[in-house]
Amino acid sequence: MAKVLIIGAGGVGTVVAHKVAQNPDVFTDILIASRTKSKCDAVVKAIGNPAIRTAQVDADRVDELVKLFNDFHPDIVINVALPYQDLTIMEACLQTGVNYLDTANYEPKDVAHFEYSWQWAYKQRFEEAGLTAILGCGFDPGVSGVYTAYAAKHHFDEIQYLDIVDCNAGNHHKAFATNFNPEINIREITQNGRYYENGQWITTKPLEIHKALTYPNIGPRDSYLLYHEELESLVKNFPTIKRARFWMTFGQEYLTHLRVIQDIGMARIDPIDYNGMKIVPLQFLKAVLPNPQDLGENYEGETSIGCRIRGLKDGKERTYYVYNNCSHQAAYRETGMQGVSYTTGVPAMIGAMMFVKGLWKRPGVWNVEEFDPDPFMEQLNRQGLPWHEVFDGDLEL
Repeated sequence: MAKVLIIGAGGVGTVVAHKVAQNPDVFTDILIASRTKSKCDAVVKAIGNPAIRTAQVDADRVDELVKLFNDFHPDIVINVALPYQDLTIMEACLQTGVNYLDTANYEPKDVAHFEYSWQWAYKQRFEEAGLTAILGCGFDPGVSGVYTAYAAKHHFDEIQYLDIVDCNAGNHHKAFATNFNPEINIREITQNGRYYENGQWITTKPLEIHKALTYPNIGPRDSYLLYHEELESLVKNFPTIKRARFWMTFGQEYLTHLRVIQDIGMARIDPIDYNGMKIVPLQFLKAVLPNPQDLGENYEGETSIGCRIRGLKDGKERTYYVYNNCSHQAAYRETGMQGVSYTTGVPAMIGAMMFVKGLWKRPGVWNVEEFDPDPFMEQLNRQGLPWHEVFDGDLEL
């Protein structure tokens, strides 16, 4: 029985709110807050539960967050705002004695740089305060780490090779749109690639390495090597890993639009002068692109996200592929959002549930793979993201 505060009313926040409301035996009081209160009110109306409260808050301001936390007294904050705001929300949690969960690591506004060091630096302060902070509890990062921990616990004595594969085979019938916040999405894709091998990080040019991978119920799709933040924590927490990589699918039309956006300077994140005003080109682009929240109604197809793992069990090599396929239309029918928001929002709710039940409750700052994966895996099946296993198959990697 817990009071939960959800910060963020975008696509992911909407899914989190729906799933939290579906579990009233765990979450007894719910507050949704964002910069725009009317967006929170719209989520409550869609859920149809007038007992859910809403509030306006600027998550860039610690003082506003502290006041909100002190007024509501949540047991845990689910942060599905922008990654830029992770540290202000964590700071407010420390000042008010509130536990914390997010779905993406902190990144500074002025540089596309993904690293856990800023949040890991809070570890001692959360320990001393007796508070739990759970980092990266979406799908990837999030479920990808839980999958890895589950594989290590049940199927391997030693994980040696890890490839996280993320396919969106859906069609939203737009010329160009991003499936989550365009500003974050484009920053992520246009940075250099990076992967871990034999104790070193190897940097590649953006989308330089790619190959066709076969996804269940979907078939072969061009998959591109990116850097993704969970690689940093997974190679730390599973030191037997010799190589860890992250792959994501993109269609050629999407990549053509992305290349044009970069070539004409619209992917820039530094301010420019326009008619006497300072504007950030990427933020302007975000304003004119389709809102990810509005893609669900006409979205067809499905996502497929999983971990392909190779290592040793009882002295013999084995392979293991654990994955989920999520239908965009099924996600929309349940929550009004498309599958990418759904696959991020459901695990965030489950992570908060794990905390409330005392299963993932430990003072400090933790990545999801540092907790027991079993109860989380059980809830994935119950909450709409069932998983499947393939043993000793061809990983293609």
